[in-house]
Amino acid sequence: MGIDDVFAVIAEGTRRQILKNLRDGDKAVGELVVELQVSQPTVSKHLKVLREAGLVTMRAQGQKRYYSLDPAPLDHVRNWLADFEASATQAGTALGEPAGEASADATPEAATDADVGAAGAAEIAETGVLAAAVLAAPQPPTGVEAVRPPIGRTMGRAAERAADLLSQLRRRRES
Repeated sequence: MGIDDVFAVIAEGTRRQILKNLRDGDKAVGELVVELQVSQPTVSKHLKVLREAGLVTMRAQGQKRYYSLDPAPLDHVRNWLADFEASATQAGTALGEPAGEASADATPEAATDADVGAAGAAEIAETGVLAAAVLAAPQPPTGVEAVRPPIGRTMGRAAERAADLLSQLRRRRES
């Protein structure tokens, strides 16, 4: 499987959680069901996708199936992301300012939720740009925003379908 396939597989939250849980060692399907608090068929479905992508391996022991993490495909993702980290670091240095540092004229009033402050900037310089993205993650929504469900793939598909239908309607009117 290529890197695109790995990205597609790890795009799903349950699969990422399974990979995270398998970092500590191999686990039976039943253990993952308890840890993730989802149904056994759901876990099995996601494990099948992960196995086909080469991200997990399975061994049978009696009637139980034990899965373990195979990090090799994730190395391709890590290497791909490292290129961006190196580019961002070089871009910051080329501008005369180390990547991730706040400008000297920044004021507390001008700070946003994404700003990490001086202590955060020092940590960014040590840990890199990718870690900076995690440190500067936006705060979870509050109030009305927290109640609104996020727009998911279903909405995206509906929008694409609506656009297709509109273009077909225009073509029919023109002919």
